[in-house]
Amino acid sequence: MRRRSLSRMTIAGASLALLAGVAPAATASAGHDRNNGGDRGKDHHRPAYKSIGYFTQWGVYGRDFQVKDLDTSGTAAKLTHINYAFGNVSAEGKCFTGNIPGQADAWADYARPLDAAGSVDGVADTDTQPLAGNFNQLRELKAKHPGLKVMISLGGWSWSTHFSDAVRTKASRKALVASCVDLYIKGNLPVDGARGGKGAAAGLFDGIDVDWEWPGSAANEGTVFRPEDKKNFTALIHEFRTQLDAHAKSQAKAEAEKGKHKGNGHGHGKPKPKHYDLSAYVPANPAAIDAGFDVKRLMKDFDFVNIQGYDYHVSGEKKTAQQSALYAKNDFSVDRTIRDWVRRGAPRHKLVMGMPTYGQGWTGVSGGGTGMGQPATAPAPATWGAGYEDYEVLKQLAASGTYKVHRDVRNGHAWLFDGTTLWTYDDPQVLRTKAAYIRDKGLGGAMFWSLDGDTENGELITAVDRGLNRR
Repeated sequence: MRRRSLSRMTIAGASLALLAGVAPAATASAGHDRNNGGDRGKDHHRPAYKSIGYFTQWGVYGRDFQVKDLDTSGTAAKLTHINYAFGNVSAEGKCFTGNIPGQADAWADYARPLDAAGSVDGVADTDTQPLAGNFNQLRELKAKHPGLKVMISLGGWSWSTHFSDAVRTKASRKALVASCVDLYIKGNLPVDGARGGKGAAAGLFDGIDVDWEWPGSAANEGTVFRPEDKKNFTALIHEFRTQLDAHAKSQAKAEAEKGKHKGNGHGHGKPKPKHYDLSAYVPANPAAIDAGFDVKRLMKDFDFVNIQGYDYHVSGEKKTAQQSALYAKNDFSVDRTIRDWVRRGAPRHKLVMGMPTYGQGWTGVSGGGTGMGQPATAPAPATWGAGYEDYEVLKQLAASGTYKVHRDVRNGHAWLFDGTTLWTYDDPQVLRTKAAYIRDKGLGGAMFWSLDGDTENGELITAVDRGLNRR
């Protein structure tokens, strides 16, 4: 069994401190009326909010978080979109997959067989079916939850390396987009034994989420960036919109021809082209926004964008601090991020608020008090990587009696402190406040990084679902 050599600690690895006003970046790492992407349902008096969760390719290994868990937890019924993280772009400027450690994991994606107990539909995979792994389970999940959309998320903190090189010319952008549409939208997967082949994953993905971190700004070590990224990113997104729409029209035409030949195409009109959603994960740092994002032009092609709502401070910093506060004076916050995007021309209904299902932690905290804003010596020990812990674990710490839960109710954030170790995180109470903010500000909904950090019964997603829909 091959696995991707990437843990979610890479998500918080964007920056170790707030320097010169620059915020650390996260990676990217939603049921309600799901028609037409969840823009508006038949009830025009209530918006249909998006609820988007990132499912990590590598979470099926160490965390043993499977697609089926989204069904048994009740989470799938509360999501409008699942973003599959991640797809990679090669040095040649093409979307690709395979079994390449640290670069691609076709085994997890579509080759790994699941037994009956591990399958959404309760049926074991066979040795001859062309689609297995996470992709097949997501297909089964969609069948069980009609209207649930699945999107492929391209890039992420570790896999944004080649975007800048891939989009420098009109021809290279066309080639990149065509390769992504062919691989994921048309579902033409590389053959891997009995798996893959032409159309093996056709119909699985309902759109593309571009997670380039970040155009025009320095990010992960080795990731190329240049000043012209801003205009090239705008052109790339327009190319995605153009090719997705063209593919949808060709599909509708083919369906119409098929119906005509079968003699059942009269009196029913032409099939309506499918709409493929197009989104991106976008930064909180105003400098990164201005360096890489022509907001007004981009938002014409995007159905929505997922706003960075976490990693405002990370565990590598020398002092403890909030990582995802709704409000903060003279600091990064969710409210400041939303206002920065609106000020640059983003429609509020296309802004989806990012929410963390993990916490940032420090140890060796001195200075007493509540621990917040105090010196620390190192990232806190944790299950998967120092300084980064899933909410389901933090909930247990909060109930242990060893840690005290502290809240800044006015500014909308919480933290745990035992006198030495501090964890800043979002719990259901914080998320209910954020859900109310989404309603009050007319935003598009909520996004979660990532689904495997929640409890077995989907406590965080449930809290937001109830908050948004007043359940």
